[in-house]
Amino acid sequence: MSSEKNANKIGFWCLASIAAVPLIMTLGNSMLIPVLPILEKKVGISSFQSSLIITSYSVASILLIPIAGYLSDRYGRKMILLPSLIITFIGGLISAFASWKMDNPFMVIIVGRIIQGIGSAGAFPIILPLVGDLFKDDDKASSVLGIVETSNTFGKVLSPIIGAALAISLWFLPFFAISLLSAITFFMILFCIKVPKKTEEPPTLKEFLQDTKKIFKKEGKWLSAIFITGAFVMLILFAVQFYLSSTLESKYDIHQIKKGLVLAIPLFFLCIASFITGKKIKDHIKIMKIIILTSIIISAITITFTSFFDNLYLLIGVLSVFGAGLGAILPSLDAIITENIDKKQRGTITSFYSSARFLGVAVGPPLMSFFMKHNQSYLFYSFGAISLILFFIVMKFIKTKKEPAT
Repeated sequence: MSSEKNANKIGFWCLASIAAVPLIMTLGNSMLIPVLPILEKKVGISSFQSSLIITSYSVASILLIPIAGYLSDRYGRKMILLPSLIITFIGGLISAFASWKMDNPFMVIIVGRIIQGIGSAGAFPIILPLVGDLFKDDDKASSVLGIVETSNTFGKVLSPIIGAALAISLWFLPFFAISLLSAITFFMILFCIKVPKKTEEPPTLKEFLQDTKKIFKKEGKWLSAIFITGAFVMLILFAVQFYLSSTLESKYDIHQIKKGLVLAIPLFFLCIASFITGKKIKDHIKIMKIIILTSIIISAITITFTSFFDNLYLLIGVLSVFGAGLGAILPSLDAIITENIDKKQRGTITSFYSSARFLGVAVGPPLMSFFMKHNQSYLFYSFGAISLILFFIVMKFIKTKKEPAT
């Protein structure tokens, strides 16, 4: 009885450690969004420059995620994951000390954020194939991946609240918090996750490149549709968060924790929709495609009309529906990749998909910052139009059943 209880305890801490990584990595980026307007005033930078604090983190991740994925296949998940968390820790400290001690810290903050981005490339994306290593049973692995995605979206809900709360005492405290959370996660992964030894010889770099080329040659059309959709969802999500963070202060005079709570409302609906969708879709690929198409239409309508609402309650209501639409899309995209790609190739494809999503994160805030100086309504209309184009791309190219190997 006691040994069974101990096994359950070990299982819980293993799951908690896995879930901690996407949670911390999400907090590490999204937690700064409510702080950006304060940072602009304290450091004396423009809205566009502050958006680069999000973009610099993401650009480093885009370039290095596929490399980190290969290295984790070659040398082991923990061998890449643990150093990556140390790098994230260092990057957070650099940004924090620059903000605290320097008169003109902007460029050093950016350097720290790039280092954080390098660390994040070997953290969250590695968790997805790690789950496959730890849980050989597909149902168990799917269940744990659902926990990972929920942890990721839950981090998005918590991030504006925590970021705003920390900034009340010291505006640069979120940078220190990123390092502290990375250190805690490092020790959780070190002591609570035991990765089984691989029996197969990992691929060489040449084999990895050849296999990747074969996958994209065979599955390129529908994978491109998935990658474009994932990138656009993250672009529009982070653009809207950036817009709402600035607008709540400049237009509605809402600051600090109150602002963080308001920012969290649409993200809460995103989290709920993501959790429910992940639980219900299972392996029903046709349903996944229908959910994506329906959610794209919902998101297109709501984002197009966002600029029409001056009333804060109506604006948050519309953005909450918008958030729910995006929330339903993300787990469906994950599931389609899982169902259509063989287990051996999943880590490679997931790494490229993660890079595509980070591309959206990188572009969203500076794009919104540029249009906010001129007329953000044009950007909202463009988002609506692009969503409709995306609807037809998804309808035409995304697979609804596994095709036999040729």
